[in-house]
Amino acid sequence: MREADSVDVTEDITRFYQPELARVIAKQRLSEMMVMLRLQRASGEMLEHQPGQFLQISLPGYGEAPISFCSSPTRTESFELCVAAVGNLSEAMHELRPGDFVGIRGPYGKGFPLEDLRGRDVLCIAGGIGLAPLRSLINYVADRRAEFGRMILVYGARKPSERLFKDDLANWDAREDFETLYTVDEADEGWTGRTGVATVPLRDEVEIDPTRTTASVVGPPVMYRYVAAELLAKGMAEDDILFSLERRFKCGMGKCGHCQLNDLYVCQDGPVFRYTQLIGRSEAIEVWAPEDERQ
Repeated sequence: MREADSVDVTEDITRFYQPELARVIAKQRLSEMMVMLRLQRASGEMLEHQPGQFLQISLPGYGEAPISFCSSPTRTESFELCVAAVGNLSEAMHELRPGDFVGIRGPYGKGFPLEDLRGRDVLCIAGGIGLAPLRSLINYVADRRAEFGRMILVYGARKPSERLFKDDLANWDAREDFETLYTVDEADEGWTGRTGVATVPLRDEVEIDPTRTTASVVGPPVMYRYVAAELLAKGMAEDDILFSLERRFKCGMGKCGHCQLNDLYVCQDGPVFRYTQLIGRSEAIEVWAPEDERQ
């Protein structure tokens, strides 16, 4: 366990330990298994978060689960969470309607290092529902476009019907200042785009200046070592490759130890890590499979 002073709770201790109310103001179905909830704090105050951070969300009688933000902090009137129906709590969240309330704690964790990204080319690589937390970073770059170099997005989904944020995908693809490469593992009759895993267009079509590029990667852990190999083959420095890890988050504050990865507490030291922090930790990017409800 960590010492109590490792958690900064000096200004508002209830924000870390006691849930506050947030109101559902909109709900959108993204796929058969996924919905997006747009929420506002009942207090009316802004919820300041960074791309890559997560929130603890709860419903009485169902429990609590960690879910990543999928909205950019540049859009301050509300925040958005993408929820997969994978258990009792998340299935109950799928039944929420505008006007309903949930409990929230957070935000928690270390997100993408925005100050380090400014002035550099940003390469985002998403697999499956990993696009949800990356959407927060992508829209942050879109809203502050002049602060960044090239914006490159590689996104792979299992099927066309399982692609998330289809309106966003179309909008990003239409932007002249975005470079987008979308692919699916299994095409259907109406699909005319790329077919194959995300590492194929990453390897064959993406050309970068490795000295000025930072890669942000979110997806199933099994893809991370293959993505890392492709990026290193392009000459990228290990410190310029960022991975967002999923663990068995429970408390969100480094107290319960469920997310501990050797000496790291993923909920506090991450969930966004540089590749240099994960080298030699095969559990982080090769072996471990998610068992929680974080999306």
